[in-house]
Amino acid sequence: MTSATAAGVPPTPAAPKSRKSVTGTRKTVAALFLLPALVLLGALVVYPIGYSVVRSFYDQSGSFTGFDNYEFLFTDDGIRTALKNNVIWVVFAPTVATALGLIFAVLTERVSWGTAFKLVVFMPMAISMLAAGIIFRLVYDQDPEKGVANAVWVGIHDTFAESSAFPKAHPGRESPLVAQGGGAFITKATVHTGDTVTLPLVGVAPDQMPGDAKRAVAPQADPGRITGTTWQDFTRGKGVGTLGAPDATELGYPGMKIEAVKDGKVVETARAGDDGTFSLSEKADGAQLRLPASNFKEPYNGLDWLGPSLVTPSIIGAYIWMWAGFAMVLIAAGLAGIPRELLEAARVDGASEWQVFRRVTVPLLAPVLAVVIVTLMINVLKIFDLVFIIAPGSAQDDANVLALELYRKGFSEDQPGIASAISVFLLLLVIPVMWFNIRRLRREVRR
Repeated sequence: MTSATAAGVPPTPAAPKSRKSVTGTRKTVAALFLLPALVLLGALVVYPIGYSVVRSFYDQSGSFTGFDNYEFLFTDDGIRTALKNNVIWVVFAPTVATALGLIFAVLTERVSWGTAFKLVVFMPMAISMLAAGIIFRLVYDQDPEKGVANAVWVGIHDTFAESSAFPKAHPGRESPLVAQGGGAFITKATVHTGDTVTLPLVGVAPDQMPGDAKRAVAPQADPGRITGTTWQDFTRGKGVGTLGAPDATELGYPGMKIEAVKDGKVVETARAGDDGTFSLSEKADGAQLRLPASNFKEPYNGLDWLGPSLVTPSIIGAYIWMWAGFAMVLIAAGLAGIPRELLEAARVDGASEWQVFRRVTVPLLAPVLAVVIVTLMINVLKIFDLVFIIAPGSAQDDANVLALELYRKGFSEDQPGIASAISVFLLLLVIPVMWFNIRRLRREVRR
């Protein structure tokens, strides 16, 4: 024991040793290896950012304009629309993609074919934005014969709402029918029990007639009923066939609705058979026969997915299709790291599956969910490809986003100053998100 220790004086602490590299690499060698990467970083990142900042203060001719270009960002209608759409993208696209990824990750743990499902959901990530844009441009085609979205939508609509097979049908010359208004046609005279009625129409192309249409048959008189036929009264060739009477080559209108109207009220209705014939009871005695407008309405053609009102949600749907798999894979990885004992303990304590999911699973996955949402937020701020490819020219202004407006101003309209201002503005929007992500990562490291 030294005299200083014996005297009660604490020993002087030893000088801290200098921290050595884990690999034993010298600082000079490390700097030399980092130098090429720093040069590339400066040339490809730092210099373009600096040049864009400087260029944003100049106009097209190279004259200094100060903050005029930045003022233009908040006064131009096109850029304000782009900014509004970017807000919609940032709010909805990451949220929905992450929510779907969370649902898929949790549910696929409970099925034996979960791995195959994950593979299918993740597969769109292997497709480029350009290819995905072309795919969804076809998916959203207005024609139900081409666009999958409208084919499904029209199929659902026609399941619950009647669709007409005769949108172009109308009375021909010397027809007993006249237009009533609103698209309906009505007989000029009243009908009585025992009468036979012919209701000829024209206007439907032969190749557009329903597949179940059969050769039209002339009505047969029935003393206790009113019988009739409605058919396509058209035979090719001059002098061929008889006007106002069914001929051998003419087809009936199957499913045509006929209403008996008396004093403005419908007293009875009937449907034409495949050969166009129909029959009404004595209730229709003294009534006029009407073909309601529902027989002739245009077929439902679906939604205008790429129209002004739906183009942005439609493109967001394409983005979610691509990136929900990314969210699912990351969340599934986080889910695999959750201690099963905590979940089982919650179930033993009487918690339902929904309570376990909401009170245990989601809080434990919060760091992973934050990574996914932040990554997707940064990604959607730069979205360009999908909007440029999917939105048609007529709706591109309505689907505009900042990255697309930057491209249009810089290349189509030759306004590099405004384009540079947009790029700087986008950088400023990304910085807070990146700062939040870095802070979160540092907190995770301290734990």
